[in-house]
Amino acid sequence: MELVHALLHALRSAAEMGWEILWPLILGFFLSGAIQAVVSHRQMSRLLPDDSARTVAKASLLGSASSSCSYAAVALARSIFRKGGNFTAAMAFEIASTNLVIELGIILILLLGWEFAAAEFVGGPIMIVLLAILLRRVLGRRTLGQARRQADKGLTGRMEGHAGMDDMSVAGDAPLWKKLLSPDGRTATSHFFVMDWASVWTDIVLGLLIAGALEAWVPMDFWQTLFLTDHSTLAWIIGPLLGPVIAILSFVCSVGNVPLAAVLWNGGLSFGGVVSFIFADLIVLPILRIKQKYYGTRMTLILFGSFYLTMAAAGYVVEGLFALLRLTPTDRNATVLRSGFAWNYTTVLNLIFLMLAALLIVRFLRTGGPAMLRMMNRPSEEHVH
Repeated sequence: MELVHALLHALRSAAEMGWEILWPLILGFFLSGAIQAVVSHRQMSRLLPDDSARTVAKASLLGSASSSCSYAAVALARSIFRKGGNFTAAMAFEIASTNLVIELGIILILLLGWEFAAAEFVGGPIMIVLLAILLRRVLGRRTLGQARRQADKGLTGRMEGHAGMDDMSVAGDAPLWKKLLSPDGRTATSHFFVMDWASVWTDIVLGLLIAGALEAWVPMDFWQTLFLTDHSTLAWIIGPLLGPVIAILSFVCSVGNVPLAAVLWNGGLSFGGVVSFIFADLIVLPILRIKQKYYGTRMTLILFGSFYLTMAAAGYVVEGLFALLRLTPTDRNATVLRSGFAWNYTTVLNLIFLMLAALLIVRFLRTGGPAMLRMMNRPSEEHVH
């Protein structure tokens, strides 16, 4: 009976967290779908020819207008590289696609507070700059040549279909709002909305289940001992180094890692450690395995080391900067983990946004969406352009 009670407790915690973040997820994916519907990536490889500061900044902006799915971001980055785009710029795009997107900011504000959302959008560009500098020094022609030959083999990972969805974006010079309200704009928005959900729902569910289990089963004393909360200096030192390690072992990426970040914050992980944990969705084990298929073992090891170092460094910089500005949050009670079900503003907003989701799904079903969905895991080269 105790085992059954523990399982029910964990499932209830996961369900409560899922209910609490449902409306911002729908809102975030709707806004993301609308942006993708009017912002074309068709010429991306031509726009990203080198690793100059201007090109890296452009890659970051393009990435922030893309899907938050880590697998889709990795597939798109490989597509950019194969079509002649610069490798470093493609990696900048990849980071921005998962760490500088609207839906992530909304979820962070709701679960952890505006300080964490601000830290993500401050730390993301810092990480991109550091990575660009590092890759410029460590990548030689031979390594890049080997990676390009491996990439050209076209081995498939996950969510390859995202790399071939650019033709859905509404073309033309009309104002953005006219594009969005046009029949093609509404259709494209609905397609991107459903595709993004199809990309990340498993990570969201897995993240909620893991967070629910840890919140229900792991005593607070364990986290406090692990994170050295009684030794503030040591906790500050190990936090950004430990955050990515926990992310790697959790297997959770995309926005699905935010509920787990809330558990870690409640448990005593440093502010910089939580930030570096959220950054680390691009070095979880399934993603590393795909990168090995895409670029080979040597490049994957270089990327793992470079990403880890820059994620940790960004965590330290954000920690120091926010401490200097006295913006570091001190409340370690992420109330979303204990909010429960109730008739309140969350329930009202969930019902409203569920109606919006239903409208988008109906349009998706009526405009050939299921056929597009079946292509999600096919190589982008198989799509009709």
